[in-house]
Amino acid sequence: MSSSHKPIRVLVAGLGNMGRSHALAYHNNPGFEIVGLVNRSMPKLADELQGYTIHPDFETALKELKPDLCSINTYSDSHADYAVMAFEAGCDVFVEKPLATTVEDAERVVAAAKKAGRKLVIGYILRHHPSWTRLIAEARKFGGPYVFRMNLNQQSSGPTWETHKALMRTTPPIVDCGVHYVDVMCQITDAKPVEVRGMGLRLSDEIAPDMYNYGHLQVIYEDGSVGWYEAGWGPMISETAFFVKDVMSPNGAVSIVMDPNAKSDDIDTHTKTSVIRLHTAETGPNGKFIRPDQDLRMDGEPGHQELCDREQAFMLKAIREDIDLSRHMADAVQSLRICLAADESVRTGKPVYL
Repeated sequence: MSSSHKPIRVLVAGLGNMGRSHALAYHNNPGFEIVGLVNRSMPKLADELQGYTIHPDFETALKELKPDLCSINTYSDSHADYAVMAFEAGCDVFVEKPLATTVEDAERVVAAAKKAGRKLVIGYILRHHPSWTRLIAEARKFGGPYVFRMNLNQQSSGPTWETHKALMRTTPPIVDCGVHYVDVMCQITDAKPVEVRGMGLRLSDEIAPDMYNYGHLQVIYEDGSVGWYEAGWGPMISETAFFVKDVMSPNGAVSIVMDPNAKSDDIDTHTKTSVIRLHTAETGPNGKFIRPDQDLRMDGEPGHQELCDREQAFMLKAIREDIDLSRHMADAVQSLRICLAADESVRTGKPVYL
């Protein structure tokens, strides 16, 4: 980093799992200087973060500390209001996914970013993962139309189940996690989504009567591509086939092959890919496959913290180099629109036409 660049002064709001990881990323990157942390309670923090003051209220901290960047890692229902507040105060914004809990709110945040002329980066962590970018590139080489088969079920108990229950006060699993994988689908096919269907079931008395901890969505695209995504959280969730990441096209398939000993509630499992398998559909005169399946070993993959470090390095680059984030913002709204349409379909029992 050249000495002509002053560090970007960042206020980190929300110190749950993601917020703590992002705070560590800022702490360890000389391009940033943490001016304060925001959390309603006093969380357990890594030793490196012990020296920072924890403020109970975001709005007050924003006014007093006048940061350059706000990092918003609170529960989803506060994302939009906090982000707009930050833009109006002249800050750039990093916000964890989902961008908001309604499409209108997501669009309001994007409009505020454009009006303020500031950067908005949304926490799509898989976009910074070398194996996921490779999966997307390999799938695009095959050409569409595509079948997308994706899930991430988590058999959670103890503190992980408590976290899941807290998330479900505002957001069902197919929206919270779904935005990542629907975003992957949208990056592979540039086609517009046209129809979304969803179904869900409440499998626990420990969540609100109108919430469900198992959900399944289907999406149909303009080019004929179809996809599904499944997500379930809780102590009753099966670990059989909990991780499916698979893309098929007329020309072949690309899949992530998971380590058979992986546990569904281990955070590193959610991003690790182990092996990408390429299968080519081409057959010879004898009707047999011309090429054997190819396994691309993804050794030395970044873990969860390193991915957060990469994400914040991208945030820094976007600000310093004035990167155009129009597509990034549009994609975030699009994936949220699909997942919220699925939630609407779950609740109405009808397909949603986009």
